[in-house]
Amino acid sequence: MPRGLDTTGRPLDGSDKGSPSFSDDFGGQVVRPAKGATSGSAVDSVDFAGAVADGQADIEAVVRDSRVDEVLEQIDRELVALEPVKQRIREVAALLVIDRLRAEMGLGSERPTLHMSLTGSPGTGKTTVAFRMADILHRLGYLERGHLVSVTRDDLVGQYVGHTAPKTKDVVKRALGGILFIDEAYYLHRPENERDYGQEAIEVLLQVMESERQNLVVVMAGYEDRMEEFFQANPGMGSRVAHHIAFPDYNVDELLQIAQLMVGKQGYELSDDGERALRDYIELRLEQPRFAHGRSIRNAIERARMRQATRLFESGHKLSRKDLITLEADDILQSSVFAENETAPCGP
Repeated sequence: MPRGLDTTGRPLDGSDKGSPSFSDDFGGQVVRPAKGATSGSAVDSVDFAGAVADGQADIEAVVRDSRVDEVLEQIDRELVALEPVKQRIREVAALLVIDRLRAEMGLGSERPTLHMSLTGSPGTGKTTVAFRMADILHRLGYLERGHLVSVTRDDLVGQYVGHTAPKTKDVVKRALGGILFIDEAYYLHRPENERDYGQEAIEVLLQVMESERQNLVVVMAGYEDRMEEFFQANPGMGSRVAHHIAFPDYNVDELLQIAQLMVGKQGYELSDDGERALRDYIELRLEQPRFAHGRSIRNAIERARMRQATRLFESGHKLSRKDLITLEADDILQSSVFAENETAPCGP
């Protein structure tokens, strides 16, 4: 196959826009690493042969040259707590490094199975981990492009006979050389509806998870119990997934730490009273419907910023730098979460 093409013969630079019949239907998200960024995937290929000399393999040379350690450190910075998840990612990275060194030393082994299942509540970091995993796989030469294509059922399943297979295959083509991330994958399986076409998408995915395993990693995500039911109903899918990683829920202290990180990244700070109010908010919001952990905290911070901006706009005073960067207790306490007799369910 000519250099610069994927396994379907499509250019890796994206100049081929894919199936004209279905490409305009795509509603998923493609996340590509930024070229030249220190934390991106755009790095030179690692010379694994150079890490082996005189019958000895230099692990540190591979880690250093691939800069995999940068990605692991970034995961530590980006994700609060989640130590079991971070440990599993380090274990996968170790497996990949050793596998490449074994190959360079002529020790035969099959390419590791890399398809994954990430389970847990919304907003616990599953998409972030999937993207960083794409980064690691690219740096170590297991994925050619290192991008992530994030989709849901609507991006894979058609609405009439003959629509689903081409639609799913078009999404797969977009993901070749990277990770196909299927959020809430269990919605592909709807046995109660005899006319549902989700099973057709599952059959296509089962095929490409084998035929394209050298050039594609499929990561499925969702609630743990529903994913388990999905794999039980589709044993062929479960047997193709080697890595099952469970994401625990965050507690109040961890959510407050996440909030503080978000506030700092946006150039704000919480007053002492503001921090106490935010803790109270988290304790209340945690018990209400549709709580989405990090996602809900991000939305709460955005609303607090809006209230702060309104407060300052209406003050009529000259503003100091401290005024502009400080989120006060009132900016948080105005949330409907604190309202008495609140009956409407809160969003994230």
